[in-house]
Amino acid sequence: MSHFTRLQTKIKEVEPLVAALADVGYPTVEVHEEAVPLRGWLGDRRQQQAHVVVRRRHVGRLSNDIGFERQADGTFQAWISDYDRHRHDQKWLRRLEARYAYHATRQTLARQGFSVVGEEQEADGTIRLVLRRQVGY
Repeated sequence: MSHFTRLQTKIKEVEPLVAALADVGYPTVEVHEEAVPLRGWLGDRRQQQAHVVVRRRHVGRLSNDIGFERQADGTFQAWISDYDRHRHDQKWLRRLEARYAYHATRQTLARQGFSVVGEEQEADGTIRLVLRRQVGY
C-alpha cells in the first residue's frame, strides 16, 4: 500500500485547475463540493480526501488517485502517492501551477472585459498575450 504525500500549492480556483490538469494530460477530472476519499491502486478507500480528483484509471494502470483538497486559507493541497511521485514530482507540480496561472490569468482578463487577440510563446516558455478591451466595458 502506497503512502500519500501532501504537497502545498498556490492554486485557489477550481476552473483553472481543471483546465491545467487537462493541459498536463488529465482531461477527465471529478469536482466535488464536499471532499471525497481517494482510492489506492487496488481500489481501496484511503483516509485522504479531495475536492478535485483524477481517478487512478486515468493516471496509470498501477497508480493511485491524485487529489486536490481545499484548505481553510482557500488554497488546494495536492495528494500524490509515493508510487506516483516518480512522474508527479515537484517539476510536474511547477508545470501544473504554470498552466494554472495561465488559465487563471485568462479567466481574470475575461472578467475584466479583455479578449485575447494574440498569443506568443517565447523560447524560455514565457507566454505573451495581446489583449483587446471590449467596447463599452
